[in-house]
This record gives sequence, structure tokens and C-alpha cells, in this order.
Amino acid sequence: MPQRKSAKKELKKRIKRRKLNLARKRAIKEAIKKYKKFLQNKDLENAKQALRKVYKALDKAARKRTIHPKKAARQKSKYASLINQLT
Repeated sequence: MPQRKSAKKELKKRIKRRKLNLARKRAIKEAIKKYKKFLQNKDLENAKQALRKVYKALDKAARKRTIHPKKAARQKSKYASLINQLT
């Protein structure tokens, strides 16, 4: 446990940041799962809407530096190409 006042404050900040980061990563994973589910069922209309949610989750995580912006761009490209293969 931290002893100094500044170290205690830093611990609180770290815990809060960790919770936010985990929530953002979880949102990305859930959005991707829904998107892949629609792709498997070949439901293009819902897949396009789900892809928008994937983009939104990735962009938000990248903006807040939860994930690297280039990783977000790479994943967006990957999931866009999946829907293009079906059409």
C-alpha cells in the first residue's frame, strides 16, 4: 500500500483508469461479436449497422488512448473487408 499522499492519489487514479479501459475494451469485444454473428447469418442490413457500432467503439477507445490508434485503423479495415467479401 502507498504511504505518501501523492502515491495514494495516484493509486486511486490508476484504479479508475483501469475500470474505464476495461469497459471500453469490453464494448469493442461485444460490438465485434454481434457484428460477426450477423455476418455468419448473412444478414447484411444488420451487419452494416453493427459495423458502425464497431467503428464507434474502436474510435472512442483510440481517442482515449485505450488502444493504439493504428490498431483501431487496422481492425476497422479488417472488419470492413469482411463485409465486402459477402457483397
